[in-house]
Amino acid sequence: MFVGMAVLGVPAGWALEAAGTSWAELSPEPMLLLMAFTMTAPMVAWMHRMGHPWRPTTEMAASMIIPTFAVIALFEAALVENVTGLLIIEHVAMLAGMFGVMLLRSEAYSHHNAPEHQPANLPLEHEAAA
Repeated sequence: MFVGMAVLGVPAGWALEAAGTSWAELSPEPMLLLMAFTMTAPMVAWMHRMGHPWRPTTEMAASMIIPTFAVIALFEAALVENVTGLLIIEHVAMLAGMFGVMLLRSEAYSHHNAPEHQPANLPLEHEAAA
């Protein structure tokens, strides 16, 4: 999550500067969405590279995207208006969501993810495509 912020956060900042804005000038909604994207996209790429099937990868991505929409709803409902507070809630909820996904699929996250170690209830990548 935090590596993704470093991997895409800086280039996203450059892109924002090229567009004549910055992270600080964004309103909370696009800032939260862009922050979620810069954390989720590299994680998905890394999980795919490490051989995780798409289903748990998608579940892990959802554990990061769903809290973002929930935090945006808090902002839109004027329940939390402080951007720092929104970011803290978003990140804590993401960490809790990712931990929950790992608990639900502990067999997929507790050992090397080589095909010979795949749990029986998760199809291998080549089986899922068939």
